[in-house]
This record gives sequence, C-alpha cells and structure tokens, in this order.
Amino acid sequence: MSDDEGGGSLYVLTAVLLTPAQFPGILGDDYPEACSLLGVGPAREGYGLVLGQDEEGARWTVVVDDVSLVATAIASWDCGMDYELSPDERTIVASLAGWPLELTVAAPGIPEPHDPEQGADGTGRVPLAPPSAEAWGPVQRRMGADQIAREWADWRERVATDGGAAAAAHPGLARALDEALEYTRTPPPPGRVRSSFAGEGARTLRADGPGWSLVGRTDGPAFVLLDEEPSEVLQVPHDGDPEPAQLLAALDRVAVRPA
Repeated sequence: MSDDEGGGSLYVLTAVLLTPAQFPGILGDDYPEACSLLGVGPAREGYGLVLGQDEEGARWTVVVDDVSLVATAIASWDCGMDYELSPDERTIVASLAGWPLELTVAAPGIPEPHDPEQGADGTGRVPLAPPSAEAWGPVQRRMGADQIAREWADWRERVATDGGAAAAAHPGLARALDEALEYTRTPPPPGRVRSSFAGEGARTLRADGPGWSLVGRTDGPAFVLLDEEPSEVLQVPHDGDPEPAQLLAALDRVAVRPA
C-alpha cells in the first residue's frame, strides 16, 4: 500500500473497522470517543483502520474512509482467503504513528516492529500503543466485555458455575442497569449500545457507560463488568427489575447494528 501522506509504502498486517456499530472497545465507550482518540471526526459511515509497517519497520495506523473495502478484506481473511488490501491514496484520512492494538505478527524481510519518533506523523503526539495489561480501568473493562462477547458459550458456562449470586445487591450493578435502562428512553451517543447477529434469531448486545460495560444475548443471560471490581464478571439477576430479557430486548430496539 502506497501512502503519500506518510512518504512511503505500508506493508499491511491487519485491519479493523471503526464504525458506530463496530469498533474496538479498547478505543472508547462509544463511537465519537473512539474517533476522538484517533483525532478524526465521527463520520456517519465510519472508517477502516489499516495497521502495518513501513520499509524501516516502523508501526503505522492508517485511517481510511473506504469502509466497504476494509470490511471486504476482513471478511475474506476471516474465511481464510487471501486479499490484498490496498486502499486508494485518496481515501486516506490520517496516518498515525504506532498501533492502538496489540499485534503478534510482523512483515517479513524488514526490521522488527518499532515506533517511529514522536511527531513523525505530524501530529506531535506520542505514538499510539495498546494499553498495559498490568492495570485495570475503563479500557481493560471494555476489553473484558469484548472477550465475553467473542467467547460467549465459555463465559456463560464459567459464570454460571463459579458464581453470580452475590451480584444481586451490588450497588455498582444496580447503577449500571439503571443507566442502561435510561438508554432505552434517551438515546445515548452512537455506539454506546450495539447489536450484532448471534445465530438462531438471537442478538448479542454490548452497552457501555461511565464505569461499566454490559454484554448479553437476547436468548441468554447478561453480564456486567465494573471499573470498581477488577476482573470480576457480575451476572445480572434473573429476578431483577428490569429482568435481563426485557432489558436486552429494549436495548436491541435502540442499538446501532452493522449495515
């Protein structure tokens, strides 16, 4: 991929979507927050993030507005198919030093991945970098909820076996459910509530708010993670008000869905 803005070629390693319905939770509680972290405006159609290395091995994240092209590449890779992702230079919105996500791959035949010097992208910012795994905070909480959504069957069984009963009286859980319910009455910023296909007519719901993340399926339980409870997964009580099924159905009606 040629990048005139960055002054060279980019060896593409991977790509992710940044849209109101689908973005890495690592970037923010909602779509506008995720865009702000990368210094771009919350365009209605969203962006694709292309992560790669230049000829010297430096890490770069290229933001492009050709969402369809990036989505096609991701779908092809997920199916085990080759796809050369090479966005047109006119679609490049920004070239940012560093990677916001952790990658374990590297381009062959060039130096090992490393960050370019601060300011190399013209922004003066410290290069993007994935968060530390040593701490617990909003980023790790959202990453945990994303992981539960990806590994739903395993987590549902694990939480059902290991606990969840003590969650009923947790004040943080009650606060999160109240705020999630309020989203069904007053629409939150785009991306605060997202719905994706989960198979057999079910939907996976993801919702985030100040200090909390919720993940659940319309055909199963719901779980909440809190900033104040490091690494803990709280199951939403079935006899609460509202009940999980009612809350998830209501959230699904106001959620942003992939096109």
